[in-house]
Amino acid sequence: MKRVLSGARVFTGEQFVDGHCVVLEDGHVAAVVPASAAPTGAEQVRLPGDALLVPGFIDTQVNGAGGVLFNDTPTAEAALAIAAASRRSGTTGLLPTFITDEQVKMQRACEATLEAMARPASGVLGIHLEGPFISGDRPGVHDPRFIRTPEARDLDYLMALPERLATHAGRLLLTLAPERVEDGLLTRLAAAGVLLAAGHTAAPYERTRDALRAGVRGFTHLFNAMPPLTNRQPGPALAAIESEEAWCGVIADGIHVHPSLLRMLVKSKPPGKVYLVTDAMPPVGTDARSFTLYGQTILRRDGRLVTENGTLAGADIDMVTAVRNCVRLLRLPLEDSLRMASLYPASFLGLEGQLGRIARGYRADLALLRPDLTVLATWVAGQVQWY
Repeated sequence: MKRVLSGARVFTGEQFVDGHCVVLEDGHVAAVVPASAAPTGAEQVRLPGDALLVPGFIDTQVNGAGGVLFNDTPTAEAALAIAAASRRSGTTGLLPTFITDEQVKMQRACEATLEAMARPASGVLGIHLEGPFISGDRPGVHDPRFIRTPEARDLDYLMALPERLATHAGRLLLTLAPERVEDGLLTRLAAAGVLLAAGHTAAPYERTRDALRAGVRGFTHLFNAMPPLTNRQPGPALAAIESEEAWCGVIADGIHVHPSLLRMLVKSKPPGKVYLVTDAMPPVGTDARSFTLYGQTILRRDGRLVTENGTLAGADIDMVTAVRNCVRLLRLPLEDSLRMASLYPASFLGLEGQLGRIARGYRADLALLRPDLTVLATWVAGQVQWY
């Protein structure tokens, strides 16, 4: 049965439209039409007149939320719980993120993701493996015991995984350090459908440029867990900024990267190449003051998640807060900020024909925002949840 959402202002992913309604059918957007042309005989849902209906947010880097850490419990239930908790902040699609750990646990997380994606309206779009092929010099909070170079059994499994995920339109994102993986292997992984991102890397500028040509598609939490940009050794950050093709994921919490640097990045990159990630951890969406990672206590202090020695351990931010920060801290237009949380990550994942817009044929993944840019409701494949 058709359902008509009316009353709210609509951001289609391209523009704001007033006086229009959104028609949903079979989990997809059937039409965006003037309210006067709304189909008769459909279920009518009147939305608040001061609300804004936008494409649902997409987060490619979510370690945990709602008290759940994917590394601790790499199960379908955990992935679904993280997705459910993230909806409260407008995220309707995400990649549960599994950071550097034992090989058997990594494969267990991948199998759990496949199981979760098979559930209707799960909101799980695939998996992000952040590591284990990263730099021992830039581990961040990743456990150095599990950092390694790719082995044959890793490659056999990873190269077969994209085709399995594709049965549910899923994606495999793999963050690695370019200096740890040779160009030939990067090319093979990319050809198999693995989305490659550079992160937790100490690669020189030249090596990073070579890796981009070999198949690396983007950068994970740019500027973090990599050398700073300096006059004689500009490193991976400058390679990311210079590349017109590379996507850059950023954490817009005002802590991980100075707002002025993010403003410069957005101005420097072609439109659509900078997108938001949360790098969220279990406390997000809860009142918890700490959690455990690799057996050590991570403290929640002043908007930060840190080890006892002060190392950042993920981020204490959700996606709608990141959107507000883009407007308030980065001084970006609201439409650009919304695209950075929806259309642009969809494009990075190669899902821009299915997600990131409110348009005919697109999946009905939507978020309803109050005037203060907090979340009132979400729809995942047409299924609504009010908050």
